[in-house]
Amino acid sequence: MLRALYEGQFEHALVDTLPGDPNGQNTVREVRQACYSYVLPTAVSSPRLIAWSHHLATRMGVSPPKRDTGLEADILSGNRVLPSMKPLATCYGGHQFGHWARQLGDGRAITLGEWRAPDDTRHEVQLKGAGPTPYSRHADGRAVLRSSIREFIASEAMHHLGVPTTRALALCLTGDRIERDMFYTGHPRLEPGAIVTRVAPTFLRFGHYQLPAARQDSDLLRRLIDFTITRYYPHLDVNQPDAIACWFVEVAELTAKMVAHWMRVGFVHGVMNTDNMSIIGLTIDYGPFAWLDEFDPDFTPNTTDAAHGRYRYRFQPAIARWNLARLGDALLTFGVAAEALEAGLEHYQCTYEREYRKQSLAKIGLFKAHDRFDLFDGLMPLLMDSRADWTLFFRYLADVSLAGSVDTDGWLKQMRPAFYGDLGDPLIARWQTWFQQLSAAVDEEEMAPDARRDRMNRVNPAIIPRNYLLHEVIQAAEKNDFAPLERLCAAIETPYVENNVTKPLMGRIPDWARQTPGCSALSCSS
Repeated sequence: MLRALYEGQFEHALVDTLPGDPNGQNTVREVRQACYSYVLPTAVSSPRLIAWSHHLATRMGVSPPKRDTGLEADILSGNRVLPSMKPLATCYGGHQFGHWARQLGDGRAITLGEWRAPDDTRHEVQLKGAGPTPYSRHADGRAVLRSSIREFIASEAMHHLGVPTTRALALCLTGDRIERDMFYTGHPRLEPGAIVTRVAPTFLRFGHYQLPAARQDSDLLRRLIDFTITRYYPHLDVNQPDAIACWFVEVAELTAKMVAHWMRVGFVHGVMNTDNMSIIGLTIDYGPFAWLDEFDPDFTPNTTDAAHGRYRYRFQPAIARWNLARLGDALLTFGVAAEALEAGLEHYQCTYEREYRKQSLAKIGLFKAHDRFDLFDGLMPLLMDSRADWTLFFRYLADVSLAGSVDTDGWLKQMRPAFYGDLGDPLIARWQTWFQQLSAAVDEEEMAPDARRDRMNRVNPAIIPRNYLLHEVIQAAEKNDFAPLERLCAAIETPYVENNVTKPLMGRIPDWARQTPGCSALSCSS
């Protein structure tokens, strides 16, 4: 049974269990011995609902708004706080680009509470861009339409791609203009303001545990860990001596599986700071992200990271392990043995390698021959030298006939649209050798061609929300044309299916987008 947002009763496990900030003033400050601060959203001038996730709403048991303005828009913009809500911003720290940044916190995200779905699952509901909080530092707590569209589309796309992620329920225009300097060049402009309604079982991050550990607030840290284990890892007994070590192993495993999925779909997070790492293994905080277009393992979409490439595509597995190690440092304060934490990191590595190998082999149509990872490994320099499109290459590969001797003209005709340049004879010869090797491995699997193609198409998407597609949607939305947004929202719900909705969006990145701001590179500005 579906209920309107204003008919539900929000719950507050965090508030009921953990200490809050006794200072009720919404002023920027150091917040100590507290996990959160109460803060009301700042009113906006004329909220308007422009996107809604029917898929997520149905799962939550929330009925769709009847209009794009009115009561629901007021709630989703923060203009109306229901009696059962207890708006708050949480307190955390983190390592940013490898350096400890001390207190950070929810600088523009305000949690309204937990919504209980018909299946008894709980969904934390959060407004991103709803105004300043005690953790906003020098920012205004707002978000612009540009970044809000990106987060709404990306988080919903990742869910439908099968990647663990936070979700997005709604997107509202605020009616206000926000000043932003997109690339920090000293040329700000006014942009439309917007608010995303984000949803997850919890938004707790590694940084929530790091901050009290850094402050040597062991009581607060212990209470937070006990709450986390009891609430989100209930199969673990928090009273057992090894509970924290076992919990760390499970966090490591969930993180490993998440990153393996990132690598499968070619996703680059762009800002893998420890405060952007979910404690339950979800992709969180969509900022300067991108999916790979032309394959480049050193690609990073973040202009802030361009010089050092800390968060480039191929570094993501190692950075996730580094971030886990920093979480482990926080747990050492409880006398958790360093050996136990090292075992958790080793479990991360083993889990990641197992998942990555399995998913990588599935991408080239090998579901049994797990000893043939050399075929996938050898594919990487070929993709790079050939300027291959990551998504389209694997999608088109499913249609190549690999029975018996592989015909050069056959695979070349099928695969040519996946390359951004012409292949010379030396490259064609290298590809022919690789296809022959793949053909031999496929024969060993004894799988019917149709079955192989269907299974490949379940792991290799037809479309991803490429930056140039998002850019086109944003450009139109800023002119009050939301038809492209609606089309992309519909397409990302079936990313593995080629149909009339997805096919028009399957194209490679066009030349015009390679140097266009917002397509080729992005910053953390939002």
